Amino acid sequence: MLKGAIHAHSTYSDGEFKLAEVKEIFVAEGCSFVCMTDHAEAFDEVKRAAYLKELESLSSETFLFVPGLEYECEQRMHILGYGVTAPSGTTDPQAVIRHIERSGGVSVIAHPKDSMFPWIETFDTLPQGIEAWNSKYDGQYAPRVGTFRLVQAMQKKRPDLLAFYGQDLHWKKQYRQLFLFVKTETLSRDAILSALACGNFTAKKDDLELASSGVLSEELCARFAKAHEKSARLRSFLKAGKQTLDRMGIRVPDAVKAQLRRIF
Repeated sequence: MLKGAIHAHSTYSDGEFKLAEVKEIFVAEGCSFVCMTDHAEAFDEVKRAAYLKELESLSSETFLFVPGLEYECEQRMHILGYGVTAPSGTTDPQAVIRHIERSGGVSVIAHPKDSMFPWIETFDTLPQGIEAWNSKYDGQYAPRVGTFRLVQAMQKKRPDLLAFYGQDLHWKKQYRQLFLFVKTETLSRDAILSALACGNFTAKKDDLELASSGVLSEELCARFAKAHEKSARLRSFLKAGKQTLDRMGIRVPDAVKAQLRRIF
């Protein structure tokens, strides 16, 4: 088993960490790999070449960066292409999924909004996975139970569709204890991607373990629903407070924002 993290951003797009810093923080957590997914729209060919070169130079026999991109599609749907760094040339989400899979990568719809669920259900081309828990978008305490239900519904159309668990790392003051454990002893790009594609992984947060199938017990569903509702209410309260301050022309200090990111 190899411990790692997926869905991470660096200063190559909109993250606050340099790639060397990403490596440093995750090596300190005992990780052997990180799957990077900087935003595709941030790259031209020169920058992409520099990105790949730096990812390779920072990888070693004990730590591996797996390159990837996050593609922005229509209606601001985001699709992760683990293992793929070529531009897609389209914003059609189903075409982006086909591009990723043709390129030998793993396609995952990232943090789908609740309002997108009916649209996703109409897709003829489905991804290899849906991000069931994004600890930046959903928060650190619990995912949305509805996303797991979406995974189960989509498995009726694509039985091998998987639930993914990503950190969506952007900020230095951000919760980052949601890890992935892949069932392989081989530290290589192909081995990691194969494990992701085949569902040979589990996610762990503290004493909680979640399967790639996305199956939850009724007890865990109830626990998640309660915790997420509580967290969402507090987020809404703080968001409304920020909007009030914005209207008054009062800027929330960056230090305060950073601490709130750590909490959520």
